[in-house]
Amino acid sequence: MLAVGIVTEVFGPHGEALPGFDFALCTDRPGPVPTDVGVPLTITHGLDKLAAADLVIALPWAGFRTPPASTVLDALSAAHERGSLVAAHCVGAFALAAAGLLDGRRATTHWRFAELLARRHPDVTVEPDALYIDEGRIITGAGAAAGFDLCLHLLRREYGAAMANAVARDVVLPSHRDGGQAQYLAAPVPEDCRDERLAEVLAWARENLHQPLPVAELARRAVMSKRSFARRFTAATGTTPHAWLRSLRLSGAEELLETTDLPVEEIARRVGYGSAAVLREQFVRRRGVPPRSYRRSFTSTP
Repeated sequence: MLAVGIVTEVFGPHGEALPGFDFALCTDRPGPVPTDVGVPLTITHGLDKLAAADLVIALPWAGFRTPPASTVLDALSAAHERGSLVAAHCVGAFALAAAGLLDGRRATTHWRFAELLARRHPDVTVEPDALYIDEGRIITGAGAAAGFDLCLHLLRREYGAAMANAVARDVVLPSHRDGGQAQYLAAPVPEDCRDERLAEVLAWARENLHQPLPVAELARRAVMSKRSFARRFTAATGTTPHAWLRSLRLSGAEELLETTDLPVEEIARRVGYGSAAVLREQFVRRRGVPPRSYRRSFTSTP
């Protein structure tokens, strides 16, 4: 039920400010479908809906250890052959593997079942630490809340950072998380992640990206030592203050490159980089292309 909620929240309506998607839940046997919370879902669409879908996401199901019906596997394969993006959240990757769509590719799933996926499908290179893996028209994501990471990545990839950031703000989530599943295995988010002081500092940092924002200043605003702040920050966010700020700055730069004609030098200043050269170096390292090339991909006319 969590997976259904995630895809519905991301691809469902967000009001007039954001474009909507033609979103539908499908099953091989329309009608009441049991869920893990004891409340059945009534799903009216069958697999024929996949024939016109631009994106198909296989969601986790309790019986994933048994391959889906051949009709499901055939529908997934047909969607991929037709050119659709085919993705999987959590153990939904087992359906893609059973359909042969992951052979010769890298993939991920919930860390708890990564070994099982690798053992059953030796032609798949399973990476248990990844939050999601993009293999072009096949994308797999990790378990539970990592479904948001997968869906926001799809939005960012197909529609740009501005769209992903807007949806992320709407559902009150970071638009991008650094790191992988390993950071969550033995360290559940503690109660103090809801500490108002820390939340206020993070909100202040988002509004002041143009400043240097050294850890010492963030710690001072949180009324903590640098060591305590770094430890509290990592426990609450799953990453370090430096990595969090870098991700925030790059995401902000992406949005400005997509939605404004500001010079790269001004964008670098607004997101807290000392110069356009520093922004370019970080952009190429983390995004694979220089800022101007990234901008051209969103401003060129077909």
